[in-house]
Amino acid sequence: MSNVKSYIESVKDEIQRRDPNQPEFQQAVFTVLDTLEPTLEEHPEWVEADILSRLVEPERAIQFRVPWQSDDGKFHVNRGFRVQFNSAIGPYKGGLRLHPSVNLSIVKFLGFEQILKNSLTALPIGGAKGGSDFDPKCKSDSEIMRFCQSFMTELQRHIGPDLDVPAGDIGVGGREIGFLFGAYKRLQGYKNGVLTGKGLTFGGSLARTEATGFGLLYYTNALVKAQGDSLEGKRIKISGAGNVATYAIQKATELGAKVITVSDSNGYIYDPKGINYKIVKRIKEVERGRIKEYADEVASAEYHGGSVWDFDVDYDIALPCATQNEINKDQAKLMVKDGIKYICEGANMPSNPDAIATYRENGVLYGPAKAANAGGVAVSALEMSQNSERLAWTFEMVDDRLKRLMENIFAKSEAADKKYKLDKDYQAGANIAGFEKVATAMMAQGLI
Repeated sequence: MSNVKSYIESVKDEIQRRDPNQPEFQQAVFTVLDTLEPTLEEHPEWVEADILSRLVEPERAIQFRVPWQSDDGKFHVNRGFRVQFNSAIGPYKGGLRLHPSVNLSIVKFLGFEQILKNSLTALPIGGAKGGSDFDPKCKSDSEIMRFCQSFMTELQRHIGPDLDVPAGDIGVGGREIGFLFGAYKRLQGYKNGVLTGKGLTFGGSLARTEATGFGLLYYTNALVKAQGDSLEGKRIKISGAGNVATYAIQKATELGAKVITVSDSNGYIYDPKGINYKIVKRIKEVERGRIKEYADEVASAEYHGGSVWDFDVDYDIALPCATQNEINKDQAKLMVKDGIKYICEGANMPSNPDAIATYRENGVLYGPAKAANAGGVAVSALEMSQNSERLAWTFEMVDDRLKRLMENIFAKSEAADKKYKLDKDYQAGANIAGFEKVATAMMAQGLI
């Protein structure tokens, strides 16, 4: 075993010893560490400085209680989290997730991924993540407002425009960001750049809502074009029915592809004529309904219970946009059988390690989440720039910047892949490209 490989294994052993009950965090970190051997071989000084042990340990992890009262007068207590993982290249930046599954392991995995994702954007932002195990589903606006106000009462101590700038994630959209911003302003005064994803009337950016979904397709298009191929006429299977999936459907359709599925936690829609994103948007964003209602409106559509990745149908591209670990090895094998050539991730870590290995073994080109879904945080950083300038850019300006950023992310991943002769392993290419910038910055700043 080489010295570098031995070093990587020793770091993994230490994580297992320290964090034995954090499987999501271990999965995210190990998946990255296993790809870094080529760049560490080239930079023995990073091994000497034990850069990996510093990278995988958060600079700060905060946990707090969030008491709130429901409309029926009952009192509840949820857990709040903010993990400020790495600030080597800029202030902490990462979303807030409201979902019953949220725990320290989930937040740490997301925060760790955010370090490299933010690095790939080439914008000056570090990595962080936060959230709560509060479930916003079936809650009234008043209940969500009271929760957000309580959450921000503690969070406001730890964030600021030049310190840590949260944004939205699962369960946190424009409504929640508005309540959080209002609570922060009352406690700390008006600081426009403290949150991103804000409404357009109080400092938000045009194209922020569309950013992750549009960015996913800009990245996918770049990957496909690099193979001498085109999105025109491709059949795409998408999971999820939230913000990312909705705007991914829109941009895929505009680029000449046909999206044939969409899903939520109960089941999925199959429409061989192509999913209409406008209907999905109305059902999920306006009516806050379930995706099965799509089939009630569209004659060509079928609704099925279960996972969309268990549905056997021919298609070309997979874009998972739901949640972590939604695709396992058997489902990846079915994808291969169904003829897919490309998979790019709109959700964070939707493929488990066995699924990723299956893609690689069968020649499916894989765009990992940290690269493919970086559009949301990229436009969040552009929102920070607009707030600092006290200016609002046009939709076209932001969208053009987003497109160029996503194409550049693929170009960096491809360049690293070629430099280290990785045979179109764009996951390793993205990991290395993101890591090298962060490692260089950490080394330049000394032992911090």
